[in-house]
Amino acid sequence: MVVSPPEPGQLVEVRRRQWVVADMHTSPAGNGHSRPQHLVTLSSIDEDSLGEQIEVVWEIEPGAHVIEKAGLPSISGQDGTERLEAFLDAVRWGGATNADRAFLQAPFRSGVTIEDFQLDPLVRAIDMARANLLIADDVGLGKTIEAGLVIQELLLRHRARSVIVVCPASLQEKWRVEMLEKFGLEFKIVDTDYVKELRHIRGIHANPWTSFPRLIASVDWIKSGEALRMLRDILPVRASYPRKFDILVIDEAHNVAPAGSPHYALESQRTQFVRKIAPHFQHRQRLYGVVHVVAGIARRSAVLAQHFAGRQTALAGHDQETEELSGRQRRQAPLSQAQFAGTLRAVHRRRACDSQSPRFVLQEP
Repeated sequence: MVVSPPEPGQLVEVRRRQWVVADMHTSPAGNGHSRPQHLVTLSSIDEDSLGEQIEVVWEIEPGAHVIEKAGLPSISGQDGTERLEAFLDAVRWGGATNADRAFLQAPFRSGVTIEDFQLDPLVRAIDMARANLLIADDVGLGKTIEAGLVIQELLLRHRARSVIVVCPASLQEKWRVEMLEKFGLEFKIVDTDYVKELRHIRGIHANPWTSFPRLIASVDWIKSGEALRMLRDILPVRASYPRKFDILVIDEAHNVAPAGSPHYALESQRTQFVRKIAPHFQHRQRLYGVVHVVAGIARRSAVLAQHFAGRQTALAGHDQETEELSGRQRRQAPLSQAQFAGTLRAVHRRRACDSQSPRFVLQEP
């Protein structure tokens, strides 16, 4: 049976996946072939490999065929008014746009009972051009649900497509199950086994960070080694618009927060990792336990108090030395105004170097 070649723009099925024909080149007959052959460039439309392209020779590709367009279904009956109203409501709920900020879809599409306070992060996120949220609630109050609502709303409004959740290893399965059962969102857990399976299916050059639009990874697995190298391979040198990824969610974010004590000269690998990748995401959410937030504020307040107390002591010593220098200069031979000003500047620089204490910048990770 001779399979007719497709045309650019047609939908085809090759290797049990659906593709769109992007381009096609025809070779003339000859070279041992009685019929011309076609080199077809295909672009994937599957969710887990959107935009991936391959080239195949259509005549020798087993199982390749064009997917025929389906016609309109035949009318077999008439629905009742209640079903028609439900259909119209579904159309209205699915027609929310970025311009209609007062209309939320995620609460109606989730399979969970939502408390009033859980809608606050969602409303704030919709009003932001870039949703940059820090969600701090006590244990059991639904931080995962609040983050899931924001994720689903941004996906439904087409403001985001790709999501990466970074969390402790013990919470990976919890995130996957809750996103699937409560929001109907499928997430893939990226770990060593996932990478091995992906390379077995797609080849050794497959990158897990581009294999699926919604991923979950352990913070300790992704912060270094092969996982970090594969992520760096796809990130641009500088973050620019449009961002490489859309949504970054960091659960138990206190584990990646910068050290709030002068005793730590270097940042942890977790903190360094988040600082590197965060600029490449359009929207960011950090989930804290409220206990850790209060403890962090208290710790930073104590450090700042110690820091400024040291500054005041250094300034007091500086003023005393300046007065002593002025007295000595008056008792000695008179100096010119330029010489005296230069001497004072030298003392200022020396005291600044001697009394300079560590610098603390209060900023979100």
